[in-house]
Amino acid sequence: MNVTGPSFGVAEVPNRGRGKVPGHLAVVLDGNRRWAERNRVPVVDAYRAGAVKVRELLCWCEEFGVWYVTVWALSPDNLGRPSVTVTGLVETIAVGLREMAAERRWRIRVIGDLDRLPAEQAAVLRAVQRDTDGVQGITLNAAVAYGGRQEIVRAVAAIARDAAHGVLRGPVTEGVIERYLFTTGQPDVDLVIRTSGEQRLSGFMPWQASHAEYHFTPVCWPDFDRRHFAQALAEFGHRHRRSGL
Repeated sequence: MNVTGPSFGVAEVPNRGRGKVPGHLAVVLDGNRRWAERNRVPVVDAYRAGAVKVRELLCWCEEFGVWYVTVWALSPDNLGRPSVTVTGLVETIAVGLREMAAERRWRIRVIGDLDRLPAEQAAVLRAVQRDTDGVQGITLNAAVAYGGRQEIVRAVAAIARDAAHGVLRGPVTEGVIERYLFTTGQPDVDLVIRTSGEQRLSGFMPWQASHAEYHFTPVCWPDFDRRHFAQALAEFGHRHRRSGL
């Protein structure tokens, strides 16, 4: 298998008979709290189970030939919960990503406003990104304290600053804006999966997923398995993708 994968667009899985698969898959990891309530366990335990599932997801993506993966683990709205809860959730995410980084198997990027996180966990997340920067393999974007509108505001502010200082000259085009997004240099999202039955984006990657296909499943994230993953990719492979209306 080519461990570097394709750079852009929808990939073909050689000799698998599965048709086309997304070059960039994004997953909204929803339903952790409902899973915890259903199983009568603390929410942190659901996040731990969800972190294990992210590792499994990357293994499935390697198998099927998906080379860019973004998972939304924590939104800005989640940060409004009690501080003890937030610290526990962020700690669980940081530990899970650190364990995956230790495998030296995937390139992990952490996208979002890390300055809003507890300092200790934010430092771990930055170290995870730094330590896996040269890894050849799937690129995982871990969206933590991430909001789509906030990302665009951040990009616009940076463009205005660079233009004022003469660093950026000429018209502001889509290509220019893309260079200021967290996902610069990566292909747009081809498929978005959201678990737990919610059929909305909640502000997730509005720029990158503007032409994406969507797959909604009632399964809570910790219960999402390879069968559900294969079903989503099979459905994607049979869709006729068009631009415009």
